[in-house]
Amino acid sequence: MFTALVTYGLKRIIYTIPKLCILPNHKKGTALVLYLMSTNKSANKTNNEQVNDAVQLVVSYPKVPLTVDCVIFGFEENKLKVLLIKSDLAIYKGKFSLLGDMVKDNEELDDAAYRVLQERTGMKDVYLDQVKTFGNPTRHPGGRVITVAYCSLLNINHHALAITANELHWHSVEDLHEMAFDHKEIVDACHAWLQKRIQEHPLGFNLLPEKFSLRELQNLYEAISGLTLDRRNFRKKFASMKLLIDINEIEQDVPHRPGKLYKFDFNKYEQSKRKWVGIDF
Repeated sequence: MFTALVTYGLKRIIYTIPKLCILPNHKKGTALVLYLMSTNKSANKTNNEQVNDAVQLVVSYPKVPLTVDCVIFGFEENKLKVLLIKSDLAIYKGKFSLLGDMVKDNEELDDAAYRVLQERTGMKDVYLDQVKTFGNPTRHPGGRVITVAYCSLLNINHHALAITANELHWHSVEDLHEMAFDHKEIVDACHAWLQKRIQEHPLGFNLLPEKFSLRELQNLYEAISGLTLDRRNFRKKFASMKLLIDINEIEQDVPHRPGKLYKFDFNKYEQSKRKWVGIDF
């Protein structure tokens, strides 16, 4: 838009006309001359030239490596565990790290995360959620590296590791201390995300046997939440949701008083999940 000045005697009116400029004729006191103003130079460029401009702009940006790290949680023996691998960086000799790698130039972030998981573990049937990006300039000893964390929760007994290179195995989350890079911080952040998720969605039932006791259910939620839950209130909470099916069976060969067995009513949950308000412990 361009501003034009029109003179009518002693009066001056300023208004805007796209791409036009009206200049005053001082002899007659009226504006008579119209001039087409200069147009946007970029509009005259070819598509290839415009693309080249964009490429040159990106080339001028600082080069910061981008990686993905997979935080794979699992439940086994009443413990929340995470899948770790021995770091191959000399500065972190003997320490464990998450499963990670660089994102390729032509690769989507999600595709990179699934590729890393498959290359490191051999697992293909695992769903990953993107959780958080970590960009502390000092998080990598070699320079600035930005990483995107992906998370999953699975039943360890249903997902065998096809690859175990570099001492890949499961570690108890509560026993983790110092790790390579800032990976302990990443694990903690994903654990906090998971604790919130299991209150919003009934994710934990996929980690239990098809038939389970309320004791097993409580052990699961305590392992993930890190809390000691009141037995009576816990059972009352789940009873009120009416999503457990009493199958009229009891536990067998257990070292404690046998408890009743239940199944989770996935069909009823699917029908009512819009009304699901979560589990508040």
